[in-house]
Amino acid sequence: MTISEQIKVLCVRSNVSEAELARRLGKSPQSFNSKMKRGSFTVVELENIAEVLGAEFKREFILSNGENV
Repeated sequence: MTISEQIKVLCVRSNVSEAELARRLGKSPQSFNSKMKRGSFTVVELENIAEVLGAEFKREFILSNGENV
């Protein structure tokens, strides 16, 4: 699943439209839609999306032995 698909699922489960998410992030719905099409989000942007939707964003690598990096 791409990051854009994950954000769409997050919006549905949070009962927030993508346009409303864009407004909460201080962006226009049009610019946010373009970013969704590109799927080019920074870690900071993903953290902000999680914050405005009351979710938690975790970024980590997990090695085959279960160790987190």
